[in-house]
Amino acid sequence: MELVLNRPAPLLKRLSLLDWLFAAIVAASGIFTLSRFGEYMDIYEKAILLAAVPSLVVFGWFWKPFRPLFIVVGAISLFAVSQYQGNLARMEEAFFLKYLISSQAAIMWMCALFGLATLAYWGGMLARSEFTMKTGSALTWSAVALGFVGLMVRWYESYLIGTDIGHIPVSNLYEVFVLFCLITAMMYLYYEARYQTRQMGAFVLLVISAAVGFILWYTFDRGAHEIQPLVPALKSWWMKLHVPANFVGYGAFSIAAMLGVAYLLAARGILASRLPKLEVIDDVMYKVVAVGFAFFTIATILGAMWAADAWGGYWSWDPKETWALIVWLNYAAWLHIRLVKGLRGPMLAWWAVIGLVVTTFAFLGVNMFLSGLHSYGEL
Repeated sequence: MELVLNRPAPLLKRLSLLDWLFAAIVAASGIFTLSRFGEYMDIYEKAILLAAVPSLVVFGWFWKPFRPLFIVVGAISLFAVSQYQGNLARMEEAFFLKYLISSQAAIMWMCALFGLATLAYWGGMLARSEFTMKTGSALTWSAVALGFVGLMVRWYESYLIGTDIGHIPVSNLYEVFVLFCLITAMMYLYYEARYQTRQMGAFVLLVISAAVGFILWYTFDRGAHEIQPLVPALKSWWMKLHVPANFVGYGAFSIAAMLGVAYLLAARGILASRLPKLEVIDDVMYKVVAVGFAFFTIATILGAMWAADAWGGYWSWDPKETWALIVWLNYAAWLHIRLVKGLRGPMLAWWAVIGLVVTTFAFLGVNMFLSGLHSYGEL
């Protein structure tokens, strides 16, 4: 008797017409970007763009909700760019730019929508209203879309100010806090759909709302939304790789911490009937830490290579580097205990919560209280 194994078909055979259509849209976007803005790119930036095209295609094949997000962000961003007509002053003249889709308007809408999403998730969880929690999901998706539009348009605005000032919008605390909100929200939305549970959103959106609070304070108190020239050390193509990888790690560790809070409350019987099972929370917490650790490792290696290029050495025990190593060792130990020792439960939940304190100091506290080679990022 012949044994027939039910192996999944190869990836290419499983792709549909819509999959290939999305791939064509991403490829066309890459070609348009290269033809429209290629003169402002060096050879490394062009290589990053070309590598991003297949990466985005595969990501869209893997996670289908990313496709409409990519198309919507691209379409609105192109419309916003067309409204400027090459003149930054149009930001105060054109209706859509002034009130909706200039970089600052879009980011402020992002902040408002994240705040509303937080209220919807909490209201839905406490009232056991699936409709209200679905509203929270929709608001979160809308906030992510407008946040990415804000960053894309900000990128264009920086070049309207001057070709020597133009840069990718991941270069200062204001921009990376926006990026943090978007990456954290997208990671959460993936796991929300994967586990078919929205109750976790009430906790995850709290940390995003805290970041939103910082963005608002930083904007209105310090005027941080104003586009400024880059310091020399940041004029590097390494930044385009190092910073996003770093913030996948930060976002994942933040999600793990908030799930740790949910786990500890549920374990004590607080909101236990409204939250997912402890096993589900524990599993998501482990997976986001694993993803975050992988990206944080990549970011640390990229950061060392960037340091060698900028300062002539891979490692200098600068406070930022030292605290990045502490964060890396913290989560390496967390994963070791979880995988090798098989530990579960409240201890790892507490560890994840405390880990966020360590990570926050590495991300923000070092810039506020310590000085070093990374002092250009201080408040």
